[in-house]
Amino acid sequence: MADPDGLERLWAPYRMEYVRESANDPGCPFCAIVAGERQTDLLVVRGEHCFVTMNLFPYNPGHLMVLPNRHVADLTALSLEESSELTALTQHAIRATRAISTPHGFNVGLNLGSAAGGSISQHLHQHVVPRWGGDANFMTIVGHTKTLPQTVAQSADLLRSVWGEVA
Repeated sequence: MADPDGLERLWAPYRMEYVRESANDPGCPFCAIVAGERQTDLLVVRGEHCFVTMNLFPYNPGHLMVLPNRHVADLTALSLEESSELTALTQHAIRATRAISTPHGFNVGLNLGSAAGGSISQHLHQHVVPRWGGDANFMTIVGHTKTLPQTVAQSADLLRSVWGEVA
């Protein structure tokens, strides 16, 4: 039943570890990945200026992000080299995802600023979310539950396995 404010609540207690970790570490989690201090098992590939990593809390299987190595918040602050590599890695991520899971489509985008939905808005990150017809099926609609058929680390392994093979 909805609360008096009319909003349904989604309880996700597994996120508490992330909240506690973030509270104890005021640094940027994406910069920690670049430094090799955190979630290195989720890293798919490193470029010269950018990297690709899995989203720790995916919307769909294979949800990944493409980020500049440099701690920068705004798309307009990227250098030409960073911008070019961000786009090239995004294109490559789409091709690799198609090779391993044949999605019907993709959501690709940036949330610039916290008001736009960016949960970690201080470090630019572009989402690449594979989509399938029916991925909002009865479990999502009736059960209000999202099912993910593989772990985030398994998704990373699959992407790494084909990364060098797709052009």
